[in-house]
Amino acid sequence: MDLHAWITQQVDHVERMIDEGEFPPSQPEGVRLRCEADRRILNRHKAWPDSDWCDGCGPDLDTRLSDCPELLDLAHAHGITDDILASLDRPTPPEPDDGLPADFGYTMHITQHPTRPITTSDVPAALRGPRWKP
Repeated sequence: MDLHAWITQQVDHVERMIDEGEFPPSQPEGVRLRCEADRRILNRHKAWPDSDWCDGCGPDLDTRLSDCPELLDLAHAHGITDDILASLDRPTPPEPDDGLPADFGYTMHITQHPTRPITTSDVPAALRGPRWKP
């Protein structure tokens, strides 16, 4: 279970307590509004598809869901402890590879025509400027 799932579980538990009448009569509406706000935050700060990057922490996707400050604050409000946090799944980032090969597996050769050299006269007239010299 990751941080997002743990918070969702806590919000579900609080909503069940409201439905079972576990709160004093003056509190259920305020608690229900808090649960709704928590669900909105959870909806905004969810994992990017097929990854563990937080979708709500900016367009650069540089924050892991387990390190999302919004979710950590929300978890704190729901009583998360250091022991619970340590027991949650924290996916490790993949090892960086050496990158793509410089030629992407293809070899590029620039060659000249076998009978004549490449010259600027091969440039179409539409691309030539006012001071063009072939």
